[in-house]
Amino acid sequence: MEKKKQLYLLALMAVSLIVVVLGALFSSFAGKEPRIIFLDDDDTLDSVYTKTAMNRSFLARPTFALLSTLTGYGAHIRPGRYDVGSGTSTLQVFRSLRNGRQTPVRLTIPVLRTNRDLAEFLGKNFQAKTADFEVILQDSSILATYDKTPATVMCLFVPNTYEIFWTSSPKAVIARMHKEYQNFWNEKRTMEAKQLGLTPNQVTTVASIVEQETAYNPEKPMVAGMYLNRLKQNMPLQADPTVKFALGDFTLRRILNQHLRVNSPYNTYKQKGLPPGPICIPSVESINAVLHRAEHDYLYMCAKEDFSGSHNFATTYAEHQKNAAKYTAALNARCIRSLCWWLRECSNLKYKVLFS
Repeated sequence: MEKKKQLYLLALMAVSLIVVVLGALFSSFAGKEPRIIFLDDDDTLDSVYTKTAMNRSFLARPTFALLSTLTGYGAHIRPGRYDVGSGTSTLQVFRSLRNGRQTPVRLTIPVLRTNRDLAEFLGKNFQAKTADFEVILQDSSILATYDKTPATVMCLFVPNTYEIFWTSSPKAVIARMHKEYQNFWNEKRTMEAKQLGLTPNQVTTVASIVEQETAYNPEKPMVAGMYLNRLKQNMPLQADPTVKFALGDFTLRRILNQHLRVNSPYNTYKQKGLPPGPICIPSVESINAVLHRAEHDYLYMCAKEDFSGSHNFATTYAEHQKNAAKYTAALNARCIRSLCWWLRECSNLKYKVLFS
């Protein structure tokens, strides 16, 4: 009888242990919310414990440690970006980490102005550093395999959202962007560019100017049509955003004669034709605006005097001068009002200092 009791207790303990182990294996590892961790090449089992915050559950660490011992995980830690939350069980987390099943980065390409901006953006989203991306964005030999140069490499980055592994090397990221570039520049879009007498790189370059000229999407085909008209007539584009790019000063509110004297292939007041490459990564809306530009005879445009962000267009220089005069007058009036406000504030401050 005593022996039966002992066997019964042992069986009960075994069942309880199995229940505990199964509970530890299949319970939520780190809650229902997403919890992203990054494992590097030099991580150890202890640093994995720290990064996964296993102390949240008293069963998680011993269970993970047991699985690691049984499988030799400590000697085969795989770098990557992993989601250890979202209701994932301890066993699922362990399998993902051990097998290197990463949670990909959802990379949304924004409008960026320079290769430096692009390198910094990529460096913040991948294991590789900003400096690593800077090197490849300036590597003419590698870029040549994709029919690109340091001046046109931004053409590869079509704004969209892509899923890419965090551990992807700079070369792999460029290769992936080229694949997406080819998907975007399908036969239909390439033919539309050819009908305009442009290559995809040139369309992107025009689109980048359109992007910087106006944020008002309905107006973009008008702006694109104007610049294409100037190209067709072999007129300088005279696009202010290209001057800002040439100067590297994107804070300029007004382009003055002194700015127009800068010697740069990007200064479209001095140089005819298109600049060497895009002055930003243009949005898809701007690219489509070039491919489906509005057909008109306008050769000039000037910001509207109501500061709405849209423009007045003109076919003759005389008409353009009238539009420019209206905008200048409105700008001067705004500057005068700003100056009066500043003087009034200074006066109020002086009054407060004297009588406080």
